[in-house]
Amino acid sequence: MASHYTLAEGCPYASNSTSVQVRNGSGGGLVLLQDTQLIETLAHFSRERIPERVVHAKAAGGYGEFEVTHDCSDITSASFLNAVGKKTEVLLRISTVGPERGSADTVRDVHGWAMKLYTDQGNLDWVFNNTPVFFIRDPIKFPSLNRSHKRHPRTNVPDANMFWDFHVGNPEGIHQIMHLFSDRGTPASLRHMNAYSGHTYKFTQEDGSFKYVKIHIKTQLGVKNLTRETAVQIAGENPDYLVQDLYDAIETGKYPVWNVYVQVMEPSEAEKYKWNIFDMTKVWPHKDFPLRQIGRLTLNRNPKNYFTDIEQAAFSPSTMVPGIAPSADPVLQARMFAYPDAARYRLGVNYQQLPTNAASSPVYCPFQRDGFMNFSTNYGDDPNYVGSILRPTTFAPASNGNGRVASTLTEHEKWVGEACSFVTQISDEDFEQATALWEVLGRETGHQERFIGNVADHLRGVTDSRLRNMVYDLFSHVDAGLAARIQVATEASLS
Repeated sequence: MASHYTLAEGCPYASNSTSVQVRNGSGGGLVLLQDTQLIETLAHFSRERIPERVVHAKAAGGYGEFEVTHDCSDITSASFLNAVGKKTEVLLRISTVGPERGSADTVRDVHGWAMKLYTDQGNLDWVFNNTPVFFIRDPIKFPSLNRSHKRHPRTNVPDANMFWDFHVGNPEGIHQIMHLFSDRGTPASLRHMNAYSGHTYKFTQEDGSFKYVKIHIKTQLGVKNLTRETAVQIAGENPDYLVQDLYDAIETGKYPVWNVYVQVMEPSEAEKYKWNIFDMTKVWPHKDFPLRQIGRLTLNRNPKNYFTDIEQAAFSPSTMVPGIAPSADPVLQARMFAYPDAARYRLGVNYQQLPTNAASSPVYCPFQRDGFMNFSTNYGDDPNYVGSILRPTTFAPASNGNGRVASTLTEHEKWVGEACSFVTQISDEDFEQATALWEVLGRETGHQERFIGNVADHLRGVTDSRLRNMVYDLFSHVDAGLAARIQVATEASLS
């Protein structure tokens, strides 16, 4: 590091606190355009913000390591999972979804879990949530879902009418609504929070065989949540409460630890299973597919610079390594396009070259070059096309030993094509797991009462009585008693 201040080009300057002026005696003077330091300082200040994430804008983050704790060789050939005790560096970003970057982080919301593993075969991104299900299963609804949770285009404030109007019109999300308005919607700390893949993925072998999996990340500290009243109070006292809590814990050596599990399903089981395994509004009950531990995650280092390490970080479900593959889940397939596209918009076409996104393994991608802010050697004079005799032979195609995976296209794919037509239908099955969750909440003292209070508190913001009645009807498909109690609590708060 230089021992004195310089311009961005390295040229030294005398003072960092005084502009160049033509002075008249001891009084003020005229600022000169020749003062490059002043011009650059002002110009850069006006440009130091990049586009904020449309969703997941407010976040905490840290570094750590993933360690393999159990043999996984029977379900995947992924290199980072190939030996018990093997460790991989990790970047983790945990966020709220709807609010802006400056918002309070204890508001009731789903929390995103974006995790980048810098493996020896390239980066792997796990882009999860703290709930095992989601609001939709048709990706075309994703923009509308998020807009309904944000600000009204006229009033510019969040609007309960928009929120409930979307959800009564898309009742397949009732299971997620049950999670959101339970205690789980307001985690007490990010260290006491679980994460889930939600999507179904494939763990593959080099011969093309595969298992379907769902991934679960469970805190060793135990799940802890806030009541609605406490969450609101903290939002007013310290809107960065969850961000600060995670930072302080890591800084003082109280490293949070999570165990990482998978549920494993054979393709033949998927064809016969009651629930459509590509439906993100459904879980796989643990009694059918128990958790199997594969590893452990520890956060042990805070970022040195939040913007460089966390704000510029880009994650996508499409960022996968050999041994892991996507399923036919329509929402997953859409996210695999949308997330890299968002990163190109926010950070530029060469966002993978930023240090926080760069792979720790060797990269040779000569067909992806040029463009704004290219920080690499740009592959020198290597051809940027697919040729024949003039093509360098230095790099051969990946062998089975370092990355090639055989095709997973089998007879099973015929069933997959039929199974993916499920996205538009609504049936009684869409309410069964929500009903089961309502019964689970009944096993915790006072949780059902808190759930009703949380819904009623939000629902009283609905100004159209017809819409409120539609919400009551939505919950009646979960449990008639639940709907009646929500109606009583809501209408009492309006009188």
